[in-house]
Amino acid sequence: MNGIGISPGISIGKVLVYKEAELIIEKRQITNIKDEIERLKMSIEKATKEVDELYNEMLKTVGKYEAAIFNAHKMILNDPEFIESIKSRINEHKVNAEYAIRDISHHYKSLFENMEDEYLKARALDIEDILVRILLGVKNKDLRLIKDKCILVAKDLTPSDIAQMNKDMVMGIVTERGGRTSHASIMIRAMEIPFVTGIQDISKKVKDGEVIILDGSRGLVLTNPTYEEVEKYKNKKYEYEKIKDKIKKVKGLKSISKDGIEVKLVANIGSPKDVDKVIENDGEGIGLYRSEFLYLNKDSIPSEEEQFYAYKIVAENMQGKPVIARTLDVGGDKNIPCLNLPKETNPFLGYRAIRLCLDREDLFKIQLRALLKASYYGNIKIAFPMISNIEEIRKAKGLLEEAKDELKREKAPFNENIQIGMMVETPAAAIHSQAFAKEVDFFSIGTNDLIQYTLAVDRENEAISHLYSQYDPAVLKLIKMTIDNGHKEGIKVSMCGEAASDEKLVPVFLAMGLDEFSMNPSSILKTKWIIKNTSKKEIEPMVETIT
Repeated sequence: MNGIGISPGISIGKVLVYKEAELIIEKRQITNIKDEIERLKMSIEKATKEVDELYNEMLKTVGKYEAAIFNAHKMILNDPEFIESIKSRINEHKVNAEYAIRDISHHYKSLFENMEDEYLKARALDIEDILVRILLGVKNKDLRLIKDKCILVAKDLTPSDIAQMNKDMVMGIVTERGGRTSHASIMIRAMEIPFVTGIQDISKKVKDGEVIILDGSRGLVLTNPTYEEVEKYKNKKYEYEKIKDKIKKVKGLKSISKDGIEVKLVANIGSPKDVDKVIENDGEGIGLYRSEFLYLNKDSIPSEEEQFYAYKIVAENMQGKPVIARTLDVGGDKNIPCLNLPKETNPFLGYRAIRLCLDREDLFKIQLRALLKASYYGNIKIAFPMISNIEEIRKAKGLLEEAKDELKREKAPFNENIQIGMMVETPAAAIHSQAFAKEVDFFSIGTNDLIQYTLAVDRENEAISHLYSQYDPAVLKLIKMTIDNGHKEGIKVSMCGEAASDEKLVPVFLAMGLDEFSMNPSSILKTKWIIKNTSKKEIEPMVETIT
């Protein structure tokens, strides 16, 4: 059975099917609003205590970065707007607390589900699970009580489930639902447990005690394996463990290929709290600092001072290493209430990213001023997203110059030679990249959107997800064209999409001449190992064939 490989590794073992208690939320009309709000208050107190316990457990067993997921939960539990919204729903509609929580948490989910930041995705539904479970008095099977080695099979797993399970006994995990950047996925990867998701009805197709084989690298699950298959995967597991040991040994070394080509391996982050993980994993800088997180769950646009502080922290903590900050990249597909964005029938082709910012100069100027001021404290660079024509980049640069002039008049210090780049995310930008290269100091190829726009495939649509491929020759040709055109004009080219850490494509991009690979911090060491074991000259003939 084929699914999505989330956490690499191979496991062979007996199944333990985990069936979570079903949360049936019925809408009930209530008469005593005061008592219902008191029920809500008690559930929040219990949930806060539970989240604290989960945080401490994760801190002890895995680390600060993964434990921070529960800080995100605590933020929302202590968010007055979130709590007041639930109380208002109870008061106005005279409904039970469980029903009100579900309504409000689903509203919050719509705020976060299209954002790229790993901490923010799905946190509202995690809170719904905790609060509703407490209100209903429902307890799940205690995963701490697992006593035998097993491969855990489930419909889905919450961060709470992962934090509490006996990880010494869980050799692998298979679920029906999940995603690469869900909280559960982040935590399981940190525990280095092989994990495959997206296997339809797996919890019904296998039984406790059955032997299965799990290949987290390929997203593969084999049920009822033959003796030959078991022996084959035992050998694969042995080879994989040997490679893991070798990967650990590249820490502290430069990213240089077998034939002496040096590249930079940098990280994608969503907020200042991610910096520790970048440093821990040998990141040579930040190739994508998403600024959208500052605008989430806000009644008003974040102030210049608030933005400046968030950028300054990262710049200082990176101690002179480059930090590429992408300017605000939101639009009709990302519902940010404080921006009052219009609803659109085709948001991915609509009022978003640089189009929004150039139209809302007041909004854009605040961010540009904050970034400039923060540049005094570190090596900040600015990248403009979703550029599709020359006029957009020139207008953005013009507004940046206006912001510089304002700061000069105010005698506010900043880096007057700050580097300016652009995201190459549309076929138009890639095809016209030689002209764009004359306008900027660097390119950053955003493969997630470039693939989507090149192949006309909505990357969020599961029905056509099989058509979304980073291996498509049309996509690879556009990437090669962008790299070549950037180099012709003497600028560096980076890549910050998911493809930048794809182990099959890293050698290809190295041979294409990509200067910088930006990825999730946890992928840096493996990518470095791949580069150190690759010869650019050996791969170049294959690249010529592909492109």
